[in-house]
Amino acid sequence: MQPNPFTFGFAPYRLSGTVYGVLLNHAPALAALGAAASEPPYKAPPKAPVLYLKPRNTLAAPTASTEVPADAPLLQIGANLGAVIGRTACRVAEGDALSFVAGYVIVDDLSVPHDSFYRPSVRHKARDGSCVIGTVVSRDQVRDADALAVRVFVDGVAVQIADTGQRIRPLAKLLADVTEFMTLAPGDILMLGTSAGAATARAGQRVAIEIDGLGRLEHALAVGSQAAHCHALEPRA
Repeated sequence: MQPNPFTFGFAPYRLSGTVYGVLLNHAPALAALGAAASEPPYKAPPKAPVLYLKPRNTLAAPTASTEVPADAPLLQIGANLGAVIGRTACRVAEGDALSFVAGYVIVDDLSVPHDSFYRPSVRHKARDGSCVIGTVVSRDQVRDADALAVRVFVDGVAVQIADTGQRIRPLAKLLADVTEFMTLAPGDILMLGTSAGAATARAGQRVAIEIDGLGRLEHALAVGSQAAHCHALEPRA
């Protein structure tokens, strides 16, 4: 058995659970939908967090190159702040929510560019190696998770400047709302959501994401030999 590359020096010590993403949590991203947010298939702006999974086949360390399949020559860079859950979180109060976070991590939530956010397609969001996870830092090293600068680079050129603010649900509110209807376990990651204006990259390019207080995540995109296949989520270890 290969060792778990996603380990760190404080509880829960490893990322052993599930990675959850959230759509349209950035106010400008929702605003960009305009009137379409009230038309089919959406019919109305979301009233609760819109979640999706990044299955085990998507998880990758920065040392592994993500293959870009021939049927999707461009991948969208999803620069995300990930909150690492430190203890079981079920129906937590917003005021106490951050105490359930053990640390934070930079995540590149790569996806095939698409226009629809309705029932996110596995084909778009769950390609092999499409969830690149950086180094976990302790919660104590991050002063305010909702006010961190985010910078994205492709081949050393800045392609997106954003921050973790302007969230419809800031992290504590997001944790409270999510755990109202589902339990988050130690080792899970809950991403805050990709900001509007995400850039794209192609095979042969290098992507880097910097988030203040978390350092830098850098990884490569490689030419894939064939279209990536999606696999079923494995049982929790």
